[in-house]
Amino acid sequence: MFKSRKEKKITLLTGLGYGLTDVMGGSSGMLIGAYLMYFYTTFVGLSAMEAAAIFASSKLIDSVVSICMGNITDYFYRTKLGKKFGRRRFFLLFGAPLMFVYGLLWINGLNYWFYFWTYVIFDILASVVLIPYETLPSEMTSDFNKRTILTTGRMLCSGFTSSICTIVGGTLIKIMGENNPNAYFVLGFSFATLYVICILITYNTTWERELTAEMIEEQNMNKSFKGISIIEIAGKVAHIVKEYFSTLKVKAFRQHLIMYLFAVTAQDIIVTVFVYFIVFNLGSTASFASSLLSINLIGVPLTLVWGMLFVKVGPANLLKFCYITVIIGILGYCGIYVLHLTDSTLIIALIVVSFVFQAGKSCVYFTPWNVFPFIPDVDEIMTGKRREGLFAAVMTFLRKATSGIAAIIIGIMLESAGLVKDATVQPLVVQHAIVLTLLIGGGGLTLISLLVAFRFKLNTSTHKILINEIQRLKNNGLKKDADAKTKDVVEHLTGIRYEKVWPAVANEVNGSTNGENLLI
Repeated sequence: MFKSRKEKKITLLTGLGYGLTDVMGGSSGMLIGAYLMYFYTTFVGLSAMEAAAIFASSKLIDSVVSICMGNITDYFYRTKLGKKFGRRRFFLLFGAPLMFVYGLLWINGLNYWFYFWTYVIFDILASVVLIPYETLPSEMTSDFNKRTILTTGRMLCSGFTSSICTIVGGTLIKIMGENNPNAYFVLGFSFATLYVICILITYNTTWERELTAEMIEEQNMNKSFKGISIIEIAGKVAHIVKEYFSTLKVKAFRQHLIMYLFAVTAQDIIVTVFVYFIVFNLGSTASFASSLLSINLIGVPLTLVWGMLFVKVGPANLLKFCYITVIIGILGYCGIYVLHLTDSTLIIALIVVSFVFQAGKSCVYFTPWNVFPFIPDVDEIMTGKRREGLFAAVMTFLRKATSGIAAIIIGIMLESAGLVKDATVQPLVVQHAIVLTLLIGGGGLTLISLLVAFRFKLNTSTHKILINEIQRLKNNGLKKDADAKTKDVVEHLTGIRYEKVWPAVANEVNGSTNGENLLI
């Protein structure tokens, strides 16, 4: 039986305990983005397309796992393990010791398929842990401010370690040698050990909501697959697929996805080409590139600022600010290359631009994961269900898909431009390809997110109105008694007419919208 969220208070220590698992989510991605393609093409001897194929194939395979994990974790309470360890938290306990796989990514001198499968396995393990983990704020509390404490703790841990990892990485590379591949292995294995510890701490400092009467009844009625026909199994699979697609009926979620996916995919592109840009376009070193990346340490104190502004000015205004800041930073990097700055002028300019860029970047990751716990509340007024795991799975699935697409695009750009593997200097055409990838891929996608932010309406006040209306309807309140402001808020967040929400639960669950969805 799950512990009731009423039994425990959510404090700053609770927020930090919850946030520690994203030490893995933040720093592993940062290390992979900053170094792994460079490691593959510079030391292992893979071509840019071979490296990109590993990333893209892994994301494709992992995206299938991700889309299944949401449904698995939503119904894992039916199992003995789920009853004992929690339907979400069990997967933290399961995945923690397997994080040592991360260290294997950075071993030098092996064949292509070793790198392929170790990367695929780690990607899958990360999803097995992170998808259930992402639902915990919704499990632990329904209060907007308390969830913000949890997600702020997560962003603090993620931001701090993603900064530290590049500081550690740059230091190791400098100490062990710019051309020593063992520096990358020491870095990877050390962080793998840290991930194991952090995930176990999160398991011991979090809890889940109590089983509802409906969940217990469904658990008791659950039947095994023994004796079920292939047609019935196919029907169940079709129903699950329809459930995933049904999340896209939620207008706030559609807008949230566009902003999140385009902005973070832009960051994937920027981080992946950044070391190439510093080393080949500006003639510096990988350790200096690491130092510039470590400026994202500024995101740690800024996370506290973002947390306050998230409540005071709302997520949409916060996102507008961070997207504009990121675009200014990207233009700054490109300007440095175009102006051919050198020596101390180059170093000063890069540091200044990096501070601007990293300030905006910290908010790019902070805000969407603070918004996410409130999306299932919008869905609840449309479906009458709590489907946190489903939304987490869809979000993770699409995130991994876009990450894979970004890797392929980068691989094609560098390969077609003629990137020379194992080289210390690249042709001018390759340098141009790198800066165009930074400008168009990074800046262009961020601009799209900025445009959508102007239409996003979910914030503290609208969420409060939504929650109050859900509670009123649960208490058998009449829809005709709803005031005009409440109706307007519900319609803006759901994307359907107010008359179609609460009474139409059966139709929504079965996938019928009667054409009521509004435009993004």
